[in-house]
Amino acid sequence: MAEISKRLSSSQMIILGFAMVILTGSLLLMLPVATREGRGASFADALFTSVSAVCVTGLIVQDTALCWSMFGQAVILVLIQIGGMGVITVAIAVFAASGREISLKQRSTMQEAICANKLGGIVRLTGFILKTTLLIELLGAAAMAPSFCHTFGLGKGLWYALFHSISAFCNAGFDLMGSKQPCSSLTFFARSPVINLTIMALIILGGIGFMTWDDVRTNHFRFRKYRMQSKVILTVTAGLILFPALYFFFFEFSGTPLGERTLLSLFQSVTPRTAGFNTADLTTLSETGTALIILLMLIGGSPGSTAGGMKTTTFAVLLSTAVSVFRRREHAHFFGRRIDDETIRNTVAVLMMYVLLFLGGGLIISRLEGLPLLSCLFETASAVATVGLTLGITSNLGMVSRGILILLMYIGRVGGLTLIFAALSGSRRGNTAKLPQEKLTIG
Repeated sequence: MAEISKRLSSSQMIILGFAMVILTGSLLLMLPVATREGRGASFADALFTSVSAVCVTGLIVQDTALCWSMFGQAVILVLIQIGGMGVITVAIAVFAASGREISLKQRSTMQEAICANKLGGIVRLTGFILKTTLLIELLGAAAMAPSFCHTFGLGKGLWYALFHSISAFCNAGFDLMGSKQPCSSLTFFARSPVINLTIMALIILGGIGFMTWDDVRTNHFRFRKYRMQSKVILTVTAGLILFPALYFFFFEFSGTPLGERTLLSLFQSVTPRTAGFNTADLTTLSETGTALIILLMLIGGSPGSTAGGMKTTTFAVLLSTAVSVFRRREHAHFFGRRIDDETIRNTVAVLMMYVLLFLGGGLIISRLEGLPLLSCLFETASAVATVGLTLGITSNLGMVSRGILILLMYIGRVGGLTLIFAALSGSRRGNTAKLPQEKLTIG
């Protein structure tokens, strides 16, 4: 096994790690003890659930509270935690805790997994990430425990508080509210400020990225000293929360009381990037509201975070590049720093990949299932961006359509560029000759 790992690139190790965890989770969920009926889940249901949990998506084919036993729910929660933190992060933490020396190859893989900007201090940074994650999840559980204990009783309430805290922080979207109403997510708590604000805070903290945490830890609230990436992430995140919330407030939930309307608007603005909880019936939204959520899902969270999607930095680079073209500037830039050409090329590649996967998957599922295209595009955007929001069609899809969603969830979690780099690892040639250049008219 050690010899195999030496031959694998960092990208290949990340892909293989996720695949092994998914397979292990599927086998555990097939055990009789994993389901309430005591018969175990079918391989298809177990695989879909395991992929959704490890890829922190939240799409389900069986209601989590009604289908899975306490053991099954615990397996799902562990898969969510591993998927949210990253397989490599967890593995390195286990190695470090056991006293084993972390090799240079493992440190390099860890650097790629969490999008760290340098190799030095990577093990200490991993320790900081794990400790902070545990603290945030425990604080989130403590904040929600009184509300859940009041509704479900002490033992169940504590379990629900912990489950939903980890699920929210890891941007997974799995919930246990089926005991109230099947597949209802958090609609039962739509009027609860404590649950709403806590879940939103956990989603945002999990989605801004581990390196942004490190910037805040190092520089506190001195924004000017932050790295450019952290500045971009925090600025774009704030904008993507505020402006969609204003739309939902004025156009989608105008008939509800002011307090509930504010919570509904903020929650539906935060959760598409990329948590998968909902406090409103999404099927009642207008087509404009549905399209806005699809856009938010595709943008997703930030690099090196528990969230998926194209990432806030990708969206920011696309906007900055467009502005630089409109204003006839040579380079895109942020906060007095120029964006290099390789970053722009990677951004365009990520955009095209997500658009093709999202549109292609939606078109195929719509044709196979005979369902409205917008509903199918909503599901594929939710899958490839690892969100978990649904318009209620996932559990009724055929096996081929479910297979498409599984593939999209997996690609969305490990990262499209990671897959491409893994597939092309070792294929780069040493030829540095350049082809002749010729102009191509655009626009």
